[in-house]
Amino acid sequence: MNFSEKVMVLRKKKGWSQEELADKLDISRQSVSKWESGTSIPDIDKIIMLSQLFAVSTDYLLKEETEEAEPAELEVVSEEAEAKIVSMEEADRFLNLTKRFALPRAAATALCVLSPIPLLLLGGMAEYGKMLLSEDMAGGIGVAILLVLVAMGVAVFVFTGTQLEKYEYLEKEKLTLQYGVKGMAAKKKEAFSWTYNMGITVGTVLCILGVVPTMLAAAFTAEDFVLIICVTVLLGFVAAAVFLFVWVESIRGSYDKLLQEGDYTEEKKAEAQKISLISGAYWCLVVAAFLGLGLGGYEWKTVALIWPVAALLFGALLCILKAVFNNKRRK
Repeated sequence: MNFSEKVMVLRKKKGWSQEELADKLDISRQSVSKWESGTSIPDIDKIIMLSQLFAVSTDYLLKEETEEAEPAELEVVSEEAEAKIVSMEEADRFLNLTKRFALPRAAATALCVLSPIPLLLLGGMAEYGKMLLSEDMAGGIGVAILLVLVAMGVAVFVFTGTQLEKYEYLEKEKLTLQYGVKGMAAKKKEAFSWTYNMGITVGTVLCILGVVPTMLAAAFTAEDFVLIICVTVLLGFVAAAVFLFVWVESIRGSYDKLLQEGDYTEEKKAEAQKISLISGAYWCLVVAAFLGLGLGGYEWKTVALIWPVAALLFGALLCILKAVFNNKRRK
C-alpha cells in the first residue's frame, strides 16, 4: 500500500470520517481528501501528527514496501491516539495570546475589587457632613460608579474569553504534545519562575499590609469616617495584590495547561469541571443577595461590603473543595 491507501485504511479502522480526521489535525476536509486520492501529501509536521494519532511509525506511513503494521500499532482505540494533539504552532499561539491578555484580565479583576471604593467614600462623606450631597444622592452616584467599573471589568473578561475560547480544550481534554512542545513550554515556565515567585510574594505582603491601617484606627478608637478611609485603603491594597496574583497565575497557568501539571493534571481537570458548576451557583446567589438587599432598603454600607466579603468566602470555599478532592485522591 502507498501513503494515500494507508491513511484511508487507518482512518476507517478508527471509524472516522474525513471531516473528523481533519478536525483532529486542525486542517480542512479537502486536505484529507487530497491525501487519500494521492493528489498531495502532508508536510512533515502533519505526518508526525498522523503517526501519533494512528499509533503507527512514520516509516510505516511513508514506505510503500511496509505493507503491514505491527498488531500493537493497529489498535483501534488507544489512549494516546485519542488524546488531542497540540502542534508547536498552536502551542506558541496560545502562549502568546495568554501573555497578551494576562495584564488586561488582571486589571479587570482589580477594577472589580476597587469598584466599591467610590460608594464607600461618597456615602461616608455625605453621612458625616464632608460634602453637600444627601446620603441618597451620594449612594446613588456611588452605585452608578460601581456598576460602570464592574461593567468595564466584565467587558474585558468577555472579550478576552472569546479570543481564548478555542483553547478551552487544554483545560478539559487529555493532550498529546507534538515533538518540541513540551521542551519549549518547560523552558519558558522555568524562565518565568522568578517573576511568578516575586508576584506571589509581593501580593501576599500587600494583603497583610492592607490590614494595618484598619487595625491602627481601631486601636486608637478613630472616628467612623477614618475607619471608612481605612477600608478603602484595604481594598486598594487587595486590588493591587489581586492584580499581581491574576497576572502571574494566568501566565504560569498557560504553561501548566500544556504540560498538564499543577491544577491541570487529568485528575484535576475532572475536579475543575465540578468546581466550575459550584462556582457558577455561588456567584448567582451573591448577585441575588446584592440585588435583594439593595432593593430591600438596607444601608449602603451593608450592600457595598457584599462583594469583598463574597470574594473572601469564595476563596475559602475553593480551599475547602480542593481539600475534599485531595482527600478523595489519597483514599
